[in-house]
Amino acid sequence: FSLATGSCAYVNEPRYDRPGTPYGSNYQIFTNINSKKPDLMIWLGDYTYYREPDWTTRTGMLHRYTHDRSLPELQPLLASTHHFAVWDDHDFGPNDSDGSWVHKETAWEVFRAFWGNPTFGVNEQKGCTSWFQYADIDFFLLDGRYFRTPNFCESCPDRSMLGKAQLDWFLGALAASRAPFKVVAIGNQLITTSQDHETYAHFFFAERDSILAHVDRENIKGVIFLSGDKHFTELSALKNAAGNWVYDLTTSPLTSGVNTRGADEKNAFRVPGTVVQQHNFSMLRFSGPRTERRLTITVYNADGQEQWTKTILPTGELAE
Repeated sequence: FSLATGSCAYVNEPRYDRPGTPYGSNYQIFTNINSKKPDLMIWLGDYTYYREPDWTTRTGMLHRYTHDRSLPELQPLLASTHHFAVWDDHDFGPNDSDGSWVHKETAWEVFRAFWGNPTFGVNEQKGCTSWFQYADIDFFLLDGRYFRTPNFCESCPDRSMLGKAQLDWFLGALAASRAPFKVVAIGNQLITTSQDHETYAHFFFAERDSILAHVDRENIKGVIFLSGDKHFTELSALKNAAGNWVYDLTTSPLTSGVNTRGADEKNAFRVPGTVVQQHNFSMLRFSGPRTERRLTITVYNADGQEQWTKTILPTGELAE
């Protein structure tokens, strides 16, 4: 089966947009995603961009969602497959917003109104945390905003992107999974050495280290993180002490501004040749028998033209 994914979708509305060149463009990307006929799609945050008049009122948030969902190029994609989502700062509140955001309860209400995730939080928590299985693959949807410690509060106790309760649930559920691949959707990059923007390496390296140590200690195979946010695309790969590969596929942006300096970021885990600095989306195709599953990742630009393809073998290695 196939999965489409991406992040950072800006739909222009001149009355509320910044001056100058429109920030959103290449809406035909949604037509081209739909042409690939994905069996499901996971949106990795910033799929709508709250403006200043939006994020302080329920009506403003509802307006932004309904305005963006009305985009003609998006309609066939929304109608033709299953959609799941995690959120990031721009569809949660202001830029770089966190657990201290005063209107996060309203944002959570609006999120629930527009997405069909299996749950909206786990173990009586709020947020967008969830889990589902498609065929024999397990998908974990993590919330990097609702419980997040403010980025620059160095003296805040227990600094965390996920919060203790969500983190404990995730580590346990990940260890319990027997799926050949465990796909983890989260807004920000986990496997990178870059401290540009809101990466784990920049603000929450201790929590990142605890997650990776857990994967190593429990000998968990087939872990693939899906992230967005960076406004360029890359694949990162880390081989842990247990000999297992862990990947982070960052896919961004769909229609918002492109980061043309992404290739200059210092990421020691980057797989060479995987940087894409234009509007793009990723397709993940799972194939083969259950005991020999392989995952083929293909990145396409807004016009549906292939940019690169990599295959993760049943051993966890990348095919030559």
